[in-house]
Amino acid sequence: MTAEILTIGDEILIGQITNTNSVWIAQQLNQIGIKVVHMASVADDETAIIKAFNDSLTRAQFVFITGGLGPTKDDITKKTFSNYFNSPLVIDKDVLADVSSFFLKRDKTVSQLNQNQALVPKDCFVIRNPNGTAPAMWIKKQNTTFISMPGVPYEMKALMTDTIIPKIKTENALPHIYHKTVLTQGIGESALAELVETWEDNLIHKNIKLAYLPQPGIVRLRLSTSGNNLERLKTDVEDEIKNLNTLISKYIYGYENYGEETPPLQKIVSELLLQRNQTLALAESCTGGYVSSLFTALPGASRVFKGAIIPYTNEAKQQLLQVHEKLFNTVGAVSKECVEQLAQNVLKKFNSTYSIAISGIAGPTGGTSQKPVGTIWIAVANQQKCLAFKFQFGDDRGRNIVMTSNTALNLLRKFILNEVE
Repeated sequence: MTAEILTIGDEILIGQITNTNSVWIAQQLNQIGIKVVHMASVADDETAIIKAFNDSLTRAQFVFITGGLGPTKDDITKKTFSNYFNSPLVIDKDVLADVSSFFLKRDKTVSQLNQNQALVPKDCFVIRNPNGTAPAMWIKKQNTTFISMPGVPYEMKALMTDTIIPKIKTENALPHIYHKTVLTQGIGESALAELVETWEDNLIHKNIKLAYLPQPGIVRLRLSTSGNNLERLKTDVEDEIKNLNTLISKYIYGYENYGEETPPLQKIVSELLLQRNQTLALAESCTGGYVSSLFTALPGASRVFKGAIIPYTNEAKQQLLQVHEKLFNTVGAVSKECVEQLAQNVLKKFNSTYSIAISGIAGPTGGTSQKPVGTIWIAVANQQKCLAFKFQFGDDRGRNIVMTSNTALNLLRKFILNEVE
């Protein structure tokens, strides 16, 4: 089965608010076997909404609509619903009672505008809203079911979870859609595609589709399939992930189950340290504390994260972490020697199990022909050894900081697991 998601509201189109509803609805639909084929945002304009409705008739069996159900004049979805389905608005007594109760509980007068929230198209199936005043409306045209819901996220989510999804599952024989995502770091999208090309070509024989989802320093590989036997789908995907591991195991750092939060590298590293009762200290120069902020955003970070020093200038590197002064006049601060001294000395200062040190040229200025913008050195250390690595990223400052942080975190993960030399 297929679905389309329409978000109604000028506030979406002018970028005043972020459309999170569509993402959440798409996740819920995938989990029950409904494939989303189209998403769109539509202005608060009857002509535009009707055109969107007509277009959706040609490509989807369900249309999920959010927004435009408020009591004010700019909310026109309900009126448009009435006109489009040629179904006059009538008062629903149950909804009117809900609206009255909603305001009386808050010691507020029920105005005529509020009472108008109980107006619904005569021919629709009404879904009462326990968390607000706008009910959801369910109506069918030709072979497409239209479901209109309020745009307030917590109201919409409750309606979907408690009533709409159970109703859809009861009335339809739905297939299963299964996704699993492989998380990789340390290789770019195109290079990764070349490595797995033959494996990817063979996925078609198991009805598995592969999607590349790149972000700074990370590429996520999502495997998707559908069918009637969920356990068979899971087995097929897991078998292919095992095959993928034989090709790119050194780049894989984790997995993401669909509908769950992507496990961030800092959380994976933090859990590794916690399991081993080990700790970490950081010396961050060009990232300016970004890696530290990733750790301190995690609940209970103090159990593994001892602290950080941000020696941004050469003077700070020398005074705070005893980097040799002569080094700055020879190999410079962006060098193997510098990050090794930073890593070893911050390890001692905090008496931690591991350390990370970072020094580089984030940009957009400061580069030379020998060390262009994006040149980064990262060192990881423990009491026994210190390893340093050079990277060449791009010329975008913000992107370089994120890529450097992800790379440093994954280096530490591999260092902890003895997977890097």
